[in-house]
Amino acid sequence: MKTYRVGIIGLGRMGSTIDDEGHSTKPYAIAACCEAMDQLDLVAGADLQGDKREAFQARWGVEAVYQDYMEMVKQERPDLVAICTTASGLFKPAQKAPDASFRGDSHADLAVSLANAGVPMLYVEKAMASSMARADEILQAVKANGTVFNTGVLRRFDVHYHAVREAVAAGEIGQPRAVVHYAPSSLMHGHIHSIDTISFLLGDPKIEAVRGELIPRHTQIKNDHLAYDPRAIYQLRFENGVEAWSVPAAAWEFEVLGTEGCIRTMNNGDGMLLRRAGQRVGKRQGWDETPMAPVAAKSHVVSCLEDLVDAHETGRPTLGHVDVAHHLTEACIAVAESHRQGGAWVDLPLAERNLYIFHV
Repeated sequence: MKTYRVGIIGLGRMGSTIDDEGHSTKPYAIAACCEAMDQLDLVAGADLQGDKREAFQARWGVEAVYQDYMEMVKQERPDLVAICTTASGLFKPAQKAPDASFRGDSHADLAVSLANAGVPMLYVEKAMASSMARADEILQAVKANGTVFNTGVLRRFDVHYHAVREAVAAGEIGQPRAVVHYAPSSLMHGHIHSIDTISFLLGDPKIEAVRGELIPRHTQIKNDHLAYDPRAIYQLRFENGVEAWSVPAAAWEFEVLGTEGCIRTMNNGDGMLLRRAGQRVGKRQGWDETPMAPVAAKSHVVSCLEDLVDAHETGRPTLGHVDVAHHLTEACIAVAESHRQGGAWVDLPLAERNLYIFHV
């Protein structure tokens, strides 16, 4: 079995320390996943902050740490680089753009640079870019260089959501008609997950149009710039006729409703509830609960990295390949564009490519 050299850029939470937060499914941090996977050899890390480099070095026993990520690439020749910086490039706890001209987009800067440098595999934290102009650059660079690409929309790699997708594809609820996401969430840091998961559960059909609102509703977008990541609600219209809604309440659950039943993820993916059409009582049609086979938990980050490696070795597209990541980023940004247009339906692809939304 071939092993692959891994470098991490951004040696904080997702790169190194997130497992300290008590998540039920581990390993979660990229470094911890490399330690758990025989195929990956963690050889280097890069961060602008010296204290992060020192902590990473001590925790993982990795001697090769760099301030300059391109020096890391030049010296260590990684096969896979994980981009785990903030989206803006600002150090935490920055939650807002410093001024109206700020357009920091670290994920895009790094993804384009690394693809053009010939790094074979990239893991890029979400969202892949803060504007569609920069997302377009990533799409072009990744395709031009044949880079194998996944982003950190990790429910796409969670075995529980795979079980729901398989049940929908198998016709367990008939023909899907609608999907609902439950949870209040910010747009770029949160709804990039919810929109991606809705699409994944349906088998990734194209989204034709989007409409939405930012919360509070009086939020204004000036000069193609949002200085912070606002809360949002949205509606999606897919090319197969399915529509989807976000409901800003409850705690990260998804429900797919079909002609013959519905299936719902429970408690942020920890459980599943399947209901099918039951016996008619008078004029009313009821739904009966149907047991689903339990799913053994597995690290969704490990699954994501395994998907990258397998795609690299076989030549198949990754599960979150750059085309689908680009399309779903566009749907997310379209929510803000719809808000700017008074909540109107906005067709994809977006005509406006320069709308920038700051996020962490």
